[in-house]
Amino acid sequence: MMVAYSAYLKKIAILDVIIIAMGFVMRAVAGMVVIDVEISPWPLICTLFLSLFLFLSKCWHEMVRLGNEAYNHRYILVEYNPQLLDQMIAVVTGSAVIAYTLYTLADRTIAVVGTSYLIVTVPLVIFGVFRYLYLVYKGNQGGNPELVIFSDMPLVVDVVL
Repeated sequence: MMVAYSAYLKKIAILDVIIIAMGFVMRAVAGMVVIDVEISPWPLICTLFLSLFLFLSKCWHEMVRLGNEAYNHRYILVEYNPQLLDQMIAVVTGSAVIAYTLYTLADRTIAVVGTSYLIVTVPLVIFGVFRYLYLVYKGNQGGNPELVIFSDMPLVVDVVL
């Protein structure tokens, strides 16, 4: 998949973003195999939407911050515009929060975790997603998601909680 992406698929709008996200899903599956846990669809769905959220936010940041130079940085950005990315971000943001919420309520999750109180973490997830959006849109951050997540103290506290 990644060879096909590098050779050709990165030039196809929307598919480029989905393939990047699927790479993260494949890593999650590999991690589940390595630690020998049953592969559940919920963490994979959450990983898919969260990685789409982060990558689309990164593309939005690059497009807005670099302006006309964005296309030199990542040529596929010529196929996008900030409004389209805004819409895509809105879809995956809501989907990620809903997927996580459903994951916390799933019978299998409750059985594995041993409690039905995982639902109380949903506000933390909502805060984390909204805080990240705030930092991307208002704080002009988002080019390096890992730096954003670990450099903003409210977000660090949220992740720890």
